[in-house]
Amino acid sequence: MAEAPYLMGIDGGTGGVRVGIFDCEGTALVFRGVEHGTNFPRSGWAEQSPDDWWSCLCEASRKAVADSGVPPEEIAGISTDATTCTVVAMDGQNRVLRPALLWMDVRASDQALRVQQTGDPALKYNGYGPSSAEWMPSKTLWLKENEPETYDAAERICDYADWMTFRLTGEWTASINTASFRAYYDRDTGGWPESLYDSLGIGDVLEKFPPRVLDMGAAVGGLTKEAAEEMGLPEGIPVAQGGGDAFVGALGLGVTEPGKLALITGSSHVIVGQAAEPHYGRGFFGSYTDGIMPGQYSVEGGQVSTGSIVAWFKNQFAGEAMAEAKERGVDPYDVLNEQARDIPVGSDGLIVIDYFQGNRTPYTDPLARGMMWGLSLGHTPAHMFRAILEGICYGTEHIFRTMREKGFQPGECVVAGGPTKSDLWMQMHADVSNVPVSFTTEGEGPVLGSAMLAAVGAGVYPDIQTAAEHMVHTERTIEPNPEAHEAYKFYVDRYIDTYPQMREPMHATARHLAGEGKMAEA
Repeated sequence: MAEAPYLMGIDGGTGGVRVGIFDCEGTALVFRGVEHGTNFPRSGWAEQSPDDWWSCLCEASRKAVADSGVPPEEIAGISTDATTCTVVAMDGQNRVLRPALLWMDVRASDQALRVQQTGDPALKYNGYGPSSAEWMPSKTLWLKENEPETYDAAERICDYADWMTFRLTGEWTASINTASFRAYYDRDTGGWPESLYDSLGIGDVLEKFPPRVLDMGAAVGGLTKEAAEEMGLPEGIPVAQGGGDAFVGALGLGVTEPGKLALITGSSHVIVGQAAEPHYGRGFFGSYTDGIMPGQYSVEGGQVSTGSIVAWFKNQFAGEAMAEAKERGVDPYDVLNEQARDIPVGSDGLIVIDYFQGNRTPYTDPLARGMMWGLSLGHTPAHMFRAILEGICYGTEHIFRTMREKGFQPGECVVAGGPTKSDLWMQMHADVSNVPVSFTTEGEGPVLGSAMLAAVGAGVYPDIQTAAEHMVHTERTIEPNPEAHEAYKFYVDRYIDTYPQMREPMHATARHLAGEGKMAEA
């Protein structure tokens, strides 16, 4: 190992793959990313090509190595994170059998209902409430029932992060992070919940999962010759077990001890908190044993569509703002934020429900859909943009309220992701939830978290906690405005009131559209 080792973190995100190279104090030397597409064959469906992931990863790696100025032989370790639960099916020759079912794909809503109906003890992780259509049991059951030839031909079914580890090392392993958070694995009760999978008629899928379940940061193996050549790196670099992007991102924010909470923003919002004791209850997920930090319990909440809604509004309805941004030579989001800044709290009564691709928590409802209500002739595009930001913040606060009711108190909240570029949006989060919002020096939490895992797997640091102490640094904190918080309470309550009244019309419409899709295919 070099005297001054460097570490590579790889982030498989929704829109592309990013590679970062860091020194052992967490300072980023370079980030390089390559984008890829997503296919939406039908309402609620979302697919990507693993071949696209790999080509993007290799291109981003080569760019990062070339632009960093770091000799490739001085990269001491590699680790990864990726979207989850994004399901890949591969045959015995390690060929991908079909496009991957992306994390936001909710086609398995009927299967998710049957998961819930089992009443299996493993369902404590979701308070015995609705199981997610995004998770592994639902998606594998959908594959078996709707594409039996794919299911039968699959020798391996795995999550994106585990697929990536395999492509790097040739070793089939599963991260305890994705196994517990997305597939009900519980080390406290012996591992895989066989009774759950058997009751669904997919007990055989446990033989298709990677055979070894490893803690994040555990050494998996060396970079293969083939992967090394494609990535522009030496063969044999140690590769550490990675995990889901949001959860590795929590590590990159220093959320390694009880009481801390990470808010990972991007296309979606993921909320991850650490606790010394387990908390179970309906409306959030967890507590997961050892899912992030050995000896601790993790709770999770999330919003399926957040940054993706903001991007949707910008791309579809903000033509004037984009034209102004082009003329001024600034980012369109800068213009939109400027326009929304002077709109009053509550956007003059305009409320947005952020369930554009369903609701992850607290309802776990894949058939829920987005809404905008309270419109008047006085509302402008700036009102709509602000209302979208506020609605997302209301959704986060709804999750926080649910966690508080079950004993988990969101305390220190550390934020990362693209939306952190908007001080307006981050101040809203602080005001709506009345919690301080902190930012680390390195905002690319998932990539840094992957580099931290690489440091542990390569032996640079003995454990994740030590890596965090050396590699994560807090930069600033936004304090909540008490007056704004009081004003927002009314609108949060109205946001929460909306879904129970609209649930049945949402479901009826979503099922109607799904039925039309089936008729169109016939």
